[in-house]
Amino acid sequence: MSKVTRVGLRCDAGARSGVGHLVRCVALAEELCARGVEVVFLCEVRDSPFALAQLKERRYKRLTPPEEPARLAALAGELRLDAVVLDSYDLPQETGAALKEAGLAVLAIADGDPLGQEADLYVDQNLGAEKLDRPGEWLAGADFVLLRDSVRGLARTPRRWPLPRVLCFFGGTDSAGVVPAWTRALRETGVAFEGTVVSPTPFATYGPIKTIEPTSRLPELMAGSDLVVTAAGSAVWELLHLGVPMALSWVADNQLIGYRELVNRGVAAALGPVPDEQAVGVLARLLADPAAREALGRRGRGLVDGKGRERVADALLALR
Repeated sequence: MSKVTRVGLRCDAGARSGVGHLVRCVALAEELCARGVEVVFLCEVRDSPFALAQLKERRYKRLTPPEEPARLAALAGELRLDAVVLDSYDLPQETGAALKEAGLAVLAIADGDPLGQEADLYVDQNLGAEKLDRPGEWLAGADFVLLRDSVRGLARTPRRWPLPRVLCFFGGTDSAGVVPAWTRALRETGVAFEGTVVSPTPFATYGPIKTIEPTSRLPELMAGSDLVVTAAGSAVWELLHLGVPMALSWVADNQLIGYRELVNRGVAAALGPVPDEQAVGVLARLLADPAAREALGRRGRGLVDGKGRERVADALLALR
């Protein structure tokens, strides 16, 4: 059995697709590099300085990949890759099959439906994914959440601020353009708070709310918050690991399963899909009630132990 020494990570990031796929691939890359495995990102990045910074800060090699599966397989051969990780909703369905036919091990990261992608091993890190009955070999559930070093090295300590600190962000790019509306919803609660809003596009805010661009300091901002308002995307696993109280919406259909699971388990407050009167009422209650906020964080803490990337790396390296 040959040893896996070079791994390609095929993911995309941008203003339209967000950065969640890239961020979890970065987490897996950190683990692989710590084990002496070489990694190369086969990654298309569009209009996201934040996404590019994640790769540059870690000095990861990045190549723009060809779209055609056969050409991607040929590039993988030229790079002498042993395995390829696929993490994108937009890949041609034949991609995994072409890579396997070329003799590469293939791991596909999916959120529910693998979209017809063929792989030796699938990863679905969503809470409750272990309940799904799907063909193929799966690493499913919160035991396989991929967390970055910048999250795993943090610990949250409850703080006694005069006003609750609120962080509002919807992915690294706010691809759905909903941050301004949720910022207005927070103001409409009429409850005093200190807010930080992450948005790639500046917009007018009022009172104790500041707007910042997407930043690599997001994990620190999450750990220092009393409440995070966000979508049920990949960031929720970081919030669960840190035990940060969160109020969730969703901006894509594939987030709805995770949203329902998190709300039903009582580890996140339900805001619904839009910042309507009901959502404003939920936010007002949470801002005014520290005990209710902390109960959310306490129930969520421990669901994500931070070792998921080690388990995924073990399985990936065992494919050859």
